[in-house]
Amino acid sequence: MANKLINQMGLPKSIANIFTARNIITAKDALSHTEFELMELLDVGKEEVTSAMAHVSEVVCPPCQTALLLLEQRVRNETLAGHLPTRLKGLDDALCGGIPFGVLTELVGPAGIGKTQFCLKLSLLASLPASCGGLDGRVIYIDIESKFRSKRLIEIGINSFPEIFHKKGMAQEMAGRILILRPTSLSEFAESLYQIKVSLLQQQVKLLIIDSMAALVLGEHECGTTRQQALGWHVSFIKSLAEFSRIPVVLTNQVRSQSGDESRIYSFQAQSRSIIKDNPATYDSHLVAALGINWAHAVTIRLVLEARSGQRFIKLAKSPISPPLAFPFKITSSGVILLDDDGIEMKGPEINTIQCQGLSLSSLAVNSTEYVLCTKNT
Repeated sequence: MANKLINQMGLPKSIANIFTARNIITAKDALSHTEFELMELLDVGKEEVTSAMAHVSEVVCPPCQTALLLLEQRVRNETLAGHLPTRLKGLDDALCGGIPFGVLTELVGPAGIGKTQFCLKLSLLASLPASCGGLDGRVIYIDIESKFRSKRLIEIGINSFPEIFHKKGMAQEMAGRILILRPTSLSEFAESLYQIKVSLLQQQVKLLIIDSMAALVLGEHECGTTRQQALGWHVSFIKSLAEFSRIPVVLTNQVRSQSGDESRIYSFQAQSRSIIKDNPATYDSHLVAALGINWAHAVTIRLVLEARSGQRFIKLAKSPISPPLAFPFKITSSGVILLDDDGIEMKGPEINTIQCQGLSLSSLAVNSTEYVLCTKNT
């Protein structure tokens, strides 16, 4: 609306012509000046300027909408956009259908918690025939840490969908729909992204998984501006892929311990560095997602996988459509299974902190005094 032409706004022709003569062509041009500046520039009186600007503002101002109208629009948009159901009832209900199309969904958690297991199950669900509740398409799986296991994929399929995978040749067909890429550097990853953009249309790709972005970025750049610049370009391109293709895009992320500086800024989320130094055991109870705040803003859905007192939980830590909830889960031969579909609502620091109590500290690789990265196979 800011670029709407002045001469198309129904102003009196005399004043509209003066605006045009002074090269004030659009509403943005007019509203960029104060009334006194316009009086001097147009050489007209205050009353005429005030009246003209009130009319321009009224024309370009967005109309008011009720909360009910916005809710109805969201429901329509969600229906058109679509979801990939996870087959985890409580989580799907909270997400209004599953992993949404067209945005970035992030899985965060310490090593060994089940991120890759979750991704393998999603890969199967996207490749299943539509008659079985799948998306009947191909999957591009960017396996940066070489953690993808075809044998485990087939095992999950056989135990989750025996009626499909016990048919002759179906296991091979499903596995053949999942395309694996293993870039070893950011430059290779960037080339892969350009190839993927073409494949999304040519090969009926219905899901993109990147496991894990943190391993690639943190392995190539030290902390600082260089890392953030590299990450900024890549996350922007990945977001554009999601919006362009209207498919679900799932990324996994590692964890790190909170630094002393961060704990001073977010005092409710972590202990101070001095406490961590005196008691190294606190490394396993005050973790946050790696890759920083800019990355966190880029993702629309954040699912945190954590362990407390030996029990695993999936936390819906960030979502525009759901309160923060936690669901207990376990990993079986058929993949991730929820133990309770109701979920537990979280409050305060529980939303942002990540627990890994009950997991061995040996699975945490101390990379510096500032952060801890989990690099053991998920």
